[in-house]
Amino acid sequence: MNFDLADLRTFLAVADLGSFKAASDALHLSQSALSRRVDKLEEALGISLFVRTTRKVELTTVGRSFVPKARNVLNELDSALLGITDVAERISGQITIACVPSAVAYFLPRVVRDYHAQYPGIRVRLIDESSSNILLNVARGEADFGVTYIGAQEADLEFQPVMHDPFVVACPKDHPLAKRTKVKWSELEKYDYISLAQGSGNRLLIDQALSTSSSRPRWFCEVHHVPALVSLVQAGAGLGVVPRLAMPPEGHPTLVSVPLTQPEVARTLGLIKRRGRALGAAAQLFYDLLMRSIV
Repeated sequence: MNFDLADLRTFLAVADLGSFKAASDALHLSQSALSRRVDKLEEALGISLFVRTTRKVELTTVGRSFVPKARNVLNELDSALLGITDVAERISGQITIACVPSAVAYFLPRVVRDYHAQYPGIRVRLIDESSSNILLNVARGEADFGVTYIGAQEADLEFQPVMHDPFVVACPKDHPLAKRTKVKWSELEKYDYISLAQGSGNRLLIDQALSTSSSRPRWFCEVHHVPALVSLVQAGAGLGVVPRLAMPPEGHPTLVSVPLTQPEVARTLGLIKRRGRALGAAAQLFYDLLMRSIV
């Protein structure tokens, strides 16, 4: 048959993204070049894979059944090539991981380092985003998989829990609470308190945990992102509550993490990917390496 692997990759990009324009952007091809590849594949197979209208592109019945077959062919080939050391060092490509910023700071750097050492030709894109945007990135196929703490209830996504992450008080080392083994929420009321803004996933978890509590510190400063809150605490502006992973390791010269109680607040960090959709070989290798580094 007169088609090649590039034609299969083009077909899957259009099928996944539901748009010739989005697929051409993702593959760095002109729309005319992309259309020629799809036409070539359809001609070689003798079938129509897409129904094209002026407003949208949809898979035909045959096209839908061909998607898993095409994906399996490419995944099997990629797996075989990546398993050959001399070849793996020369393979090029790109994977995209969407992740909450605390994951970037905590365990992703060493995984990226080790992955790059083994597959230097594969580029890794990290999208450090809010939890809600990570869900969209993965659901739309803009990221191969995500690292986040929400998504377990999403019907179209698989959520693999990997880590329990309690919230702590971010505290300067010279603060009166810094040497405490734990702190109650009610004790934060008398100190300058920096809060995460409403609408963020972390703020939602905090609000849910405090919904039946009469103790709620009154904030004087509000920020949207956890790293900004930590920076303000480090500058001595006040205290804040953040996930433990967002804090620097023990032994930091100016910051400490103090456990919270009454109530305790925590999140479950996990890996999310589209349900029923196998990862590409390169993304699966990164996924497995990441799992081994966490567990």
